[in-house]
Amino acid sequence: MFSNVLFKIQDKLKYLYYNSKFLQHIDFFILLSIIAVIVSSVFFDSDTIGFVALCAVFLTIVKMITTPNEKFTFNKFELFLVTYFMFVIISLAGSSLFALSFKGFLKTFTYIGFYFSAAHYFKNNRSNAFLVIFIIALCTTFESLVALVQNFHHVEAISTWQDTSMLNQDEIMTRVYGTLKPFNPNLLGGYFVAGIPSILAICALSFYKRDLKRVLVFGIFLLLSVLGLFSTGCRGAYLALFVILLLAFAVSVKFLGKSYKKVYFSIVAAITAVFTFAFCYISSLRARFISIFAMRNDSSNSFRFNVYHSSLEMFKDNWLLGIGVGNRNFREIYGLYMKTGFDALSAYNIFLEIAVESGIFALLAFLGFLILLIKDSLKLIFNSNNFEQIIFVATAIISVIAVMFHGFVDTIFFRPQIQFVFWTMVAVICANIHKSCSEDVL
Repeated sequence: MFSNVLFKIQDKLKYLYYNSKFLQHIDFFILLSIIAVIVSSVFFDSDTIGFVALCAVFLTIVKMITTPNEKFTFNKFELFLVTYFMFVIISLAGSSLFALSFKGFLKTFTYIGFYFSAAHYFKNNRSNAFLVIFIIALCTTFESLVALVQNFHHVEAISTWQDTSMLNQDEIMTRVYGTLKPFNPNLLGGYFVAGIPSILAICALSFYKRDLKRVLVFGIFLLLSVLGLFSTGCRGAYLALFVILLLAFAVSVKFLGKSYKKVYFSIVAAITAVFTFAFCYISSLRARFISIFAMRNDSSNSFRFNVYHSSLEMFKDNWLLGIGVGNRNFREIYGLYMKTGFDALSAYNIFLEIAVESGIFALLAFLGFLILLIKDSLKLIFNSNNFEQIIFVATAIISVIAVMFHGFVDTIFFRPQIQFVFWTMVAVICANIHKSCSEDVL
């Protein structure tokens, strides 16, 4: 039905395509807009980044209605994503604070629209996924350099980012925040979690092509980014980094372990030594990590526990359709449930946030999307004979899983800097799955 309507529109407008150089080369401008979104995330505020992302969405729509025989194809996990978005719309319609929720809805529309734009582009231009991942790697490295400079100069905290009441002076960490706006160490930590797998991808691809110089360069970039992540003091990012290294090691052992056994033992020993040294001799890092297990004795932990409790109460009262999307909407409703002195902009858990904002069915749809995405990715990784394809899909799914893992204790996922990297990675997976399905048909 939808395809028939689309083809009729294309037939009416095809004369524009055949008489316009811009439309015939519109893929180039879509690629520029995708790159611009990634780069602008490092320097500009949320509104500017969102505007650039909407440019990509607009260009994709123009391409769809003017290019003959152009059509959308959906993977199974994308159907769950569409279902999730439908429940977001229903939640918006039923929200008691429609105006505030509508602003949140526009953000969700921008994120989902950007994903489908990127996914559609990569399906037809899969080779350019390397360029975009390369740029993500460079942006991540840039942030690591800024972070290390800030750490060296001991930048002052803009807000209360660490409970220092039970710490000695040498245990107080300088928490860096990079250039991402609004300035926040947890946001930068989440950005490193999303971006570090892209550096691993370049390293793996360079190693596969035996380009040892590039392996060395991006190996240094990887080390700098890990150091930058440590400097954020973001404890959720610390745990997510462990997940990244564990998954990367598991995938690489599957395909290279037998051939490079000695190399693997050396790498594992080196990584273990670095982490052991950092934990034992950097008191501020050790104190920050141990505070994860301090439970109510750490004010940050205690604050989150209070938010979780209040958010669960919000969900119980609005479990069917939620309260409507958006942090402003959340804050207004949260005021009715919060404990005195514990205001919050979010639920500090991605999945609880989705449940509170859009209801139980939206949460189930989003979980279905993630489960099928991971399942299809693993299936491709273990069945594909194309090593470059394995690298890209493994990198992307590691980034997705790490971001979701970090999301158990934070909701910086809803910031555009992380959202757009996340959806770019999902788009890379989608394009590769689409190619594999096409090859199977052929």
